[in-house]
Amino acid sequence: MSELSSCSCVLLLMVMGLSVGSCYGFGTFGFNMHHRYSDPVKGILAVDELPVKGSPEYYSAMVHRDKVIKGRRLATANDQTPVTFLDGNETYRLNSLGFLHYANVTVGTPALSFLVALDTGSDLFWLPCDCSSCVQGLKTSNGQEIDFNIYSPNTSSTSSKVPCSSDMCEQQKSCSSSQSVCPYQVLYLSNGTSSTGVLVEDVLHLTTDDDKTSSVEANITFGCGQDQTGSFLDGAAPNGLFGLGMDNISVPSILASEKIASNSFSMCFGPDGVGRITFGDKGSSDQGETPFNLRRTHPTYNVSITQISVGGNAGDLDFNAIFDSGTSFTYLNDPAYTLISESFNNLAIEKRYSNSSDLPFEYCYQLSSNQTDFKYPVVNLTMKGGDTFFVTDPILVISMEGGDVYCLGVVKSDNVNIIGQNFMTGYRIVFDREKMVLGWKASNCYDIEASNTLPVNPPTAVPPATAVNPEATAGNGKNTDISGASPPMTNRSHRLKTLSFAFIFALIPFFVLI
Repeated sequence: MSELSSCSCVLLLMVMGLSVGSCYGFGTFGFNMHHRYSDPVKGILAVDELPVKGSPEYYSAMVHRDKVIKGRRLATANDQTPVTFLDGNETYRLNSLGFLHYANVTVGTPALSFLVALDTGSDLFWLPCDCSSCVQGLKTSNGQEIDFNIYSPNTSSTSSKVPCSSDMCEQQKSCSSSQSVCPYQVLYLSNGTSSTGVLVEDVLHLTTDDDKTSSVEANITFGCGQDQTGSFLDGAAPNGLFGLGMDNISVPSILASEKIASNSFSMCFGPDGVGRITFGDKGSSDQGETPFNLRRTHPTYNVSITQISVGGNAGDLDFNAIFDSGTSFTYLNDPAYTLISESFNNLAIEKRYSNSSDLPFEYCYQLSSNQTDFKYPVVNLTMKGGDTFFVTDPILVISMEGGDVYCLGVVKSDNVNIIGQNFMTGYRIVFDREKMVLGWKASNCYDIEASNTLPVNPPTAVPPATAVNPEATAGNGKNTDISGASPPMTNRSHRLKTLSFAFIFALIPFFVLI
């Protein structure tokens, strides 16, 4: 392989080095996650032109990426040992590469590694493959070139093409015969973004998540992405996309059908950008739960929310929303958007920020130059079934020219309601497709055992506000947060979490695609 290939290996090894090494659940397959804008990843990649965390550019870039990608097709119990990717259960939240969370996956024989975006809102796993139009690599701001691996069925001894007669082939009408190679095309409705190619089968290399002593080779069907368009050429998922939806072609579905793992998986979203994903994780008995709303075609992780509480003031409102790891922020349409934003605004203490044309958020508030902390209304959601989902971090602190502001991290939607990554921060989210429920439990994504055994003490009262350390905020599963109560207001120091403004609507400011 070329020198650029060795650079790619170095990158992947460095990113894998972010793994904490802690696992959860008995008999699971898991790996860590990092946010694309996380400080550890920024340091490891030695990049210096990312939008500063907390700046208007930072948030505008993520909202723009959400809007570009949001148009995509949102997409039996066993005692098998849960599994994760061969290189570990780490995931990476990478600012510059379009999607929120990435993981290192290993495919084929000999094994090749790919840094893929994780997306619960779509189904198909695809890799750049013998491509006529795809990203070949990156060049960092310091001139280092990083070559991406490109998959080819011809160079993997375990690869085979999927015929049109296969149950996995959804585009049989496009086939000339039953033995033709099955084509695929996934259309992402915004900005002409798509992936087109053929379906192949090959080995996905996994390992047991509890002790990592047993390797597992799973034969999976995925897309050989020969032609990527739109945002996939501009930085979103440049080295592949790992769909985690409910369709039969998604990897969680295949692992369950092959009895490699239970039909459930979890994703943990840490406040520092470090996360984990584990296949076969069914959660814990004390987690919060709510049932999925299943539709006959293209089911998604859609749940019902029956109440929004802001600052201790509850408003009954029944609406549906999709939990989507591929969306940065939370998007709500009316009447839910008006209820949460106006209630928040009525209780906010600071003066509302008036010059917010550069910001993607409508409700922002000015902080004084000498202000070290502030209070804001607590936001809680009551799910169908009665369990409460405490939003641990509903706001964002942004550095503006005239001083810092904080904003409610909710964007008005013109269609579907989406609970994005910001509302999931501080939780291990369980996507249990066996019981058809969404589960959640407070977790810092490091000490998994401790987070799984937190006591559940329902609060006797719900005050209007509370004081918390921004580095330790987390909600819990049932009807309490990590401290055992949910006050109406919370107090937060913003100095450690301020982000700055460097570019707007740019997805990869410090990388040159090659």
